[in-house]
Amino acid sequence: MIRLAGVSHQFDERPVLEDLDLALSERRIGVVGANGSGKSTFARLLNGLIVPSLGTVTVDGLDTADHGKAVRRKVGFIFQNPDNQIVYPIVKEDIAFGLKRLDLPRAEKEARIASVLTRFGLDGLSERSTQTLSGGQKQLLAIAGVMIMEPEVIVFDEPTTLLDLRNRNHVAQVIAGLDQPVITVSHDLDLVRDYDRVLVFDEGRILADDVPGPALARYVAAMS
Repeated sequence: MIRLAGVSHQFDERPVLEDLDLALSERRIGVVGANGSGKSTFARLLNGLIVPSLGTVTVDGLDTADHGKAVRRKVGFIFQNPDNQIVYPIVKEDIAFGLKRLDLPRAEKEARIASVLTRFGLDGLSERSTQTLSGGQKQLLAIAGVMIMEPEVIVFDEPTTLLDLRNRNHVAQVIAGLDQPVITVSHDLDLVRDYDRVLVFDEGRILADDVPGPALARYVAAMS
């Protein structure tokens, strides 16, 4: 369970989010809004990449301000641009990066690496340079690098924005098949249309919080 209590945030005294009180427990939650509405800042609050200016964000009772490392083990984050997330020059090395911080037997590390390579269709690319991958392959690599850490919740920030239609559909299928609860920030309304809940942001506040049909209709009307 992720909870936001009295959360507001500002950058250089400019309000970005105001007065958020939310409990996030559904299996699939979508987040939509115009550019500059605060949705990406909201996403970063959920795993402690950003700490709120006011209020608290807690994950299973852990305050992100005090327990950032523990929270990030629970809540994985996938950036819009996978190049911001890829660290090592070789696919297999990049996937293994997160495991270096865990005290696991070598056999278990190798098993996890092999598992995610296969799961995300990267096993034939394990020795490839990450710079030679297509946009879709890079996004899958970014997802695999987070999934190897076995997070309890995954936050996606615009996971399909930089992809062509074929890769968009592939990544959408991958997200749909994940076992963990997912929170997805997206301009792609079709991506969140079958979710359990959709939050609509407008100028740092929640304009709508409902099942997808009414929430997306409210968003479309507000953008008209």
